[in-house]
Amino acid sequence: MPEPQVIIITGASRGIGHAIATHLLKAGHKVVLTARSPEKLEELQKEYPSQVQYLAADMTLPDTPYKLKELALLHFHHINAVIINHGALSPMTRVANSSIDDWKALFDANFFSALALAKETIPYLRETKGRLIFTSSGAATGAYTAWGAYGTSKAALNHLSKHIAVEEPDITSVAVSPGRVDTDMQKELREKGKAEMAPKDHEAFSKEFEAGTLVRPEQSGGVIANLAVSAKPELAGQYFKWNAPELAEYQLS
Repeated sequence: MPEPQVIIITGASRGIGHAIATHLLKAGHKVVLTARSPEKLEELQKEYPSQVQYLAADMTLPDTPYKLKELALLHFHHINAVIINHGALSPMTRVANSSIDDWKALFDANFFSALALAKETIPYLRETKGRLIFTSSGAATGAYTAWGAYGTSKAALNHLSKHIAVEEPDITSVAVSPGRVDTDMQKELREKGKAEMAPKDHEAFSKEFEAGTLVRPEQSGGVIANLAVSAKPELAGQYFKWNAPELAEYQLS
């Protein structure tokens, strides 16, 4: 069996992040998890006591990236990969109706906290020739009415991944769109997005939920987990949909 890897995962208490953590733990890897709510993280630590460390924290706090890095090094002594999976969708407002302060808060949650964690862990990922995987979004490349803040923040993540790939040749940095996944974020847009989203877009998302055709967290989460373990260097700097042909070998059979 390959040597267990040490992987930091943000946004790990639910949805895609929880699916990623579970996938990696079942494969024998060691994880350092973070989310604001500790309950699900505690459950994983009880189930896999020698493989899990966690930090219940807000990623927008300036000391959280440092604490995560230190937790990984203290207990597991190195870092093989970082999965930046946390993020927020709101505010869902059109640009003309938006608040600059709300945009700044969203960029703190979705971009600047991600940048801070990447910066904190890059020296250790260099040592292991590790991987940095960003959970992106289709909204990074395609616009939806009232998703300006979210989509723009995810586009910035994609470009950050490209810059890291150029600057850090020993680190494989990849951005992945997980698709329309059956998570709390999808529930949020169905319940709160109707007032500002284009009716055709809101209806399309709602119909996918009603038809049961949303992606399961385990599907795209499994791809992201496998990339964190073994993404090839030639993928560095690229953005993919989770089910892209280029990622066939990382997809669950």
